[in-house]
Parts: sequence; structure tokens; C-alpha cells
Amino acid sequence: MTQRTPNCALQGLFAESGWTLDQCARAVNRVGTEVSRRLRYNESAVHHWLGGTLPREPVRRIILEAFSRRLNRPVTHAQAGFPVPAGQTSEFVGTVEGLVELGSMDVDPSRRGLLGAGLFSVALTIPGWQDVVARAEGIQTGASAHIGMNDVRMVIAMTERLSELDDEFGGRYARPLAASFLINTVVPALGAGGSDEVRKAMRSAASDLCYLAGYMAVDEGEQHLAQRYYVKALELAGAANDPLTYSTTLRGMSVQAVDLGHGAEAMRLADAAAAASPEVGPRMRAFLAGQQAHAAAQTGDRAGALSHIREAEVAMEKAESRAQTFRSYDPASLQYHVSQVRYELGDRAGAVKALEESDRVRLSVFRRSRVHRRGLLAERQLQLGHLEAACHTWNLALDDYPLVKSGRADDRMRRMAAFIRPYRKNAAARALYERARPLLKV
Repeated sequence: MTQRTPNCALQGLFAESGWTLDQCARAVNRVGTEVSRRLRYNESAVHHWLGGTLPREPVRRIILEAFSRRLNRPVTHAQAGFPVPAGQTSEFVGTVEGLVELGSMDVDPSRRGLLGAGLFSVALTIPGWQDVVARAEGIQTGASAHIGMNDVRMVIAMTERLSELDDEFGGRYARPLAASFLINTVVPALGAGGSDEVRKAMRSAASDLCYLAGYMAVDEGEQHLAQRYYVKALELAGAANDPLTYSTTLRGMSVQAVDLGHGAEAMRLADAAAAASPEVGPRMRAFLAGQQAHAAAQTGDRAGALSHIREAEVAMEKAESRAQTFRSYDPASLQYHVSQVRYELGDRAGAVKALEESDRVRLSVFRRSRVHRRGLLAERQLQLGHLEAACHTWNLALDDYPLVKSGRADDRMRRMAAFIRPYRKNAAARALYERARPLLKV
């Protein structure tokens, strides 16, 4: 029988973690559930890994994330004694080169698995403001092409159109368009010549597009892909000397973290976003404070959550009334944050009331959000015992659902079927369930 060589690197991480074999196996299994992998590892499996047995490649990523979370720092394949996957991009690749690789992999479904199987990393290294500003020096200028402000305006307009498509139809339709536009049009523009003003404006516009691509990846449950887009958005914002976009991106990363239940990480990112842009207008202030409130509530910081949500409310009262634009914060968003704070602090009835108000004032163009948030509202109505009200809300969500291609919307509707199944003796619940079956194939 072949004698395996013990994995000394993994043994070192295991010793540092302080886990037992069983605790390690359970941690790996928990991370696996986030990417819909039902892992059933036990003490014996961990013992074999430490002894030199190489786990399957997709499982190695999950093991690395479990150790990263335990040790509160990134853990690489090499640090765990695992071979580096073929085609994996170095984290030190330049901003533009990394963007080409990222966008190309996203466009090609056969290569998308190399991006990390959708796994959210709490130990992701977030570049600080001074770090991303310094990276501007690494973006080289080409001599064969020049860009002007008209090119910048085109990228801004295209990003806004893609955002509108995402709002109305979901990220599954819009993200492939965004990734293709990024690598075929925006990346060449980043390397083109032009005045300093124009080149900085193009980097800022590219940062916005990366932020949007990350947001759409979150919508599809591609959490690690979203994080990589967000990091590129941070780098480009720094290269443009654009603290506002840098701050907005950090805030988006906080939203991703809080929605996945990583409250402490969400709070860290929300605070960093607020600190990055201390001098902002009232609408942006509300945008940042609302997210701080949600994250604080999830960590159990009642005083902090109430203070931040009040700050958001006061700021929104001061914000000028005007048409909403890409990334803007509106009354529906504020009421959503009020609801999340109330829910996390134990006021379920108040949370439902705020979500109902959010639904009432939401602009009609935000169809994808309407499906997602109505699904959440119905779940919370059901938690209060309001079965028929929940059925009514779910029916409203189903009105829009066939027009939306969104991972989050799919998840909400699948949850609806599971929640309503035990109540099928009720006429409203039975009618809802029968209506949903052909749409959900349940």
C-alpha cells in the first residue's frame, strides 16, 4: 500500500485553529451549504486530509474558506499544502490585466468555476484608500488610441442602461452584457491616451461598471465573483481619486455581507464606507447610515442601530426631491432599512409595517426588487400568523416573477413554496400553491 506524505502545512493550520477533528468537519460542512453543497464530512475525513489525502478541488476551496474564517485571515492553497488550481489568477496581477481576466472568465461559462464557485470570503483582503490610489501608476497609457469626455459619457450612459435592465429584468439577463462591454470596450479605453482629467473620469466610470457587475453577481448568488468585481471597483476608484465611488463600493460589500449573515464583517465594511467619504450630501449620508444601522442591528448593537437609522431618516428629510439615478437612495430603501433594524431588534410587527410602507413607495421600475422584497414581506407576515395577508403578498410577487431572471427572486419563490405547503388546507394557501407550481416546477 502506498504511504502518503502527511500534509504538514494543513496540520499547522489545524493546530492554530484550536479545532477538534469533529469541529473542523462541521465548519467545512457549514461553509459548503452556502454554495449548495451538502457535505457530510466527519472526523475520519479530516484525519485523512491531515495525513495527506487530497480533497476534491471544489472542496479544497471550501476548506480554505473555513480556515480563513476561523483564523480571520486569508488562507491560500499553498498555505494549506494544496496544489494551486490551473488557471488561477494571482491576487497581485495589475488592475487592468486582472479586469481582463475576470471579465473573460465571467463571459465564458466553461471557465466561471475558476472564480470560486460563488463562495463568499470573510477574509478577503480589502485594499485601503492609499493602496488603491497608488495603483493608478500601474495603469499604462497606450499611444495608438485616445479618448475624450464623449467616450466617458458613453460608458456612464451604458452603465445606467445596464442598471435599468437589471432593475427591471434581473441580473441574469444584464450581467453577461456588462462583462462583455467591460472587456471589449472599457478595458481598451482604460489603456488609451488622453488628458489626465479624461483618464481619471474613465477610471471612475469603469469603477461604477465593476460595482454594478458585482451587484448583479450577488443577485445570482455568485458571491466570490461579486467580491472580485468589487475589489476591482475599489482599485479603479482609487486610480481615479474618486472617494465617493470607493465608499459606495465598500457599502455594497457591506450589503452583501449582512445579507449572508456576516454581521461583524458587514459592520466593518459599513463603517469603512462612511469613513471614506465624511463630507457628503444628505442623500449619500442616508445611503451610508442606513447600511450602518442594518449591520449594527445584526450584531446586536441596539443603541448603534437606532442612532444610525435616525441619522438616515434625518438625512433623507434634508435630501432634495428629484428623480432617482443609478445607486441613489430613495424612501423605499430607507423603509427597508427601518424594517431590517426593527426585525433584528425583535420588533416583528414594526418590521412588517415598515416593509409594507417600502412596498407602497417603491418606484414601479424596480421590478426585481419588488419580487424579492415582497417575498420577504410575505414571510414575515406569515411569522406573525397573518396567513391570508401573506398569500396576498406572495400573489403580488408572482405577478412579476415570470418577467424577472434573478437568483434572489428564484430563492424567494422557492422559499414561498416550502413555507406555504403545510397550509394547503386553507383555500388561499392552496390556490397560491397551485398557481406557483408550474412556475417553480414543484
